[in-house]
Amino acid sequence: MSKTKKTLLALILCFITIFSIPIQTLYASSSLSFILLSKYSAVVDIGNQFYIFALTSNAKDPTWKSSDSSIASVNTYGLVTAKKSGTVTITAKIKNAEAACKVTVNKTKVTLSKTSASIERNQTIKLSATTSNNSKVTWKSNKKSIATVDENGKVIGIKPGEATITATADGSSSTCKIKVKSPTISLNSTSIKLYRCQKSKLSATVSSGISPVWRTNKKSVATVDALGNVTAIKHGTATITATVDGVSKSCTVVVEKPTITLSSSEITLKEGTSAKITAKVSSGLSPVWSTSNSNVVKVDSTGTITAIKKGTAYIYASEDGTKVKCTVHITK
Repeated sequence: MSKTKKTLLALILCFITIFSIPIQTLYASSSLSFILLSKYSAVVDIGNQFYIFALTSNAKDPTWKSSDSSIASVNTYGLVTAKKSGTVTITAKIKNAEAACKVTVNKTKVTLSKTSASIERNQTIKLSATTSNNSKVTWKSNKKSIATVDENGKVIGIKPGEATITATADGSSSTCKIKVKSPTISLNSTSIKLYRCQKSKLSATVSSGISPVWRTNKKSVATVDALGNVTAIKHGTATITATVDGVSKSCTVVVEKPTITLSSSEITLKEGTSAKITAKVSSGLSPVWSTSNSNVVKVDSTGTITAIKKGTAYIYASEDGTKVKCTVHITK
């Protein structure tokens, strides 16, 4: 055997020993044309790179080819780059010889910190995701009108309903079901009684911390502002409602008729004289004074009566639906 052949045989045996290559994997079209690879199979994650080294019978670099470059590509130096899950064959070729390495690219596994969670509107929850190959995760909500998620996995409840938050990496994904619950509401009062012009403050405790929308069903009886301040307008019954996200609680407001008590129910005056009567109103408001016949007797806004001419008339004190009278007799 020639010296060259002996040297080449020694190199082959060394290469086989170092890389534990089985002899039967060798393919050659002639006894002196062959390729030996450093590995004939590999399992890697997406994004990983590794080299396949080749020993050729002609001492020249082989040409490299991937059966599917979208799964794993290979450059002219045997550097393999894993791109997506699947299996490919990386082939090294020289004239009259070739060898191949089977490469399996693992599917990326995405794991979430939670698979389900409940929040309310404006409340937040932080989701975290890990991947089997430490690849970057992208976040998405299937119903942004119900819950949104940012690039860091922070979820915000928008309105009651259910949404699915998806974390994706390398085409693999994992999901978390988010339920945005309806809030609970409680009022400091469920019924109040007022007189005309009186005020009362209603307050609502909302589990989500959202300020309610206040409404009245009878503005002619009682009004309410955005802060829950109720004002009585006239006698009657009204319902004040606090609403958040379709959930409501109500308070019944009764605006009562006042009672009026006069200092006199009947008096006698001579023509040209005056007298004063007083009215005690339970609401604390001043009554409206009037006369049934101003030709006989007059009355001013303070309850002062002036006799005009002989006869009989009535003086009325009125307040929010309540009206009482005093009979006035005028003599010469």
